[in-house]
Amino acid sequence: MENCLKCEDNKWPNQEKTLCIEKQIEFLSYSDDPLTLIFIIISMMLFIIAAVILGIFISFRDTPVVRANNHTLSFILLVSIKLSFLSVFLFLGRPVNITCMLRQTSFGITFSIAVSCVLAKTLMVCIAFKATKPGSRWQKWVGVKLADWLVFICSLIQFLISVIWLVIAPPYVEHNTHSEPGKIIIQCNEGSAIGFYIVLSYMGLLASVSFIVAFLARSLPDSFNEAKYITFSML
Repeated sequence: MENCLKCEDNKWPNQEKTLCIEKQIEFLSYSDDPLTLIFIIISMMLFIIAAVILGIFISFRDTPVVRANNHTLSFILLVSIKLSFLSVFLFLGRPVNITCMLRQTSFGITFSIAVSCVLAKTLMVCIAFKATKPGSRWQKWVGVKLADWLVFICSLIQFLISVIWLVIAPPYVEHNTHSEPGKIIIQCNEGSAIGFYIVLSYMGLLASVSFIVAFLARSLPDSFNEAKYITFSML
């Protein structure tokens, strides 16, 4: 009691309580953590599948089936899905400030683009079938670049939310010395919990709207409504 010394935050007393030793540093390491390897394998497998599908679409881009399927939206959808899979790597390895800032925002933007594409594809199918009725007011929307603008605006909103979050209270590296005794967990502090939940909420909103539109379009012919199955399987 007379010579009691408190160890520093990055140190921990040994078993005999006679010496302060360095705490073990913990994060999702590329070399020592088997969970990291599992994430890498799953991510790369899904990325390769999306890349193969994109290659097939590009190879047959001039065929009537691909052109009738709004090939531009299909390309954007597949590329955004590939980028979403690659964003997993921002969550692996030792966190630094730049990866902390990019991990949530990059996934939020790419996933929002993917969901926006599904929403636009389903919406255009609904409009196309409604416009077949004589005198329908939906006819003026057929042929208009409505789908492209919808994807652009929905993605732009998520991009602006992410930029505002990064400007006001960006995520940063945090050394957590209190969660587990004897360990320092290197993690990312989200900076602003409000910004983080707004990004998540907006993705949830887009997914919910896509689900509602797909549900309303459930009675349309299956040959023209593949977005319905994409939405239901995604959700």
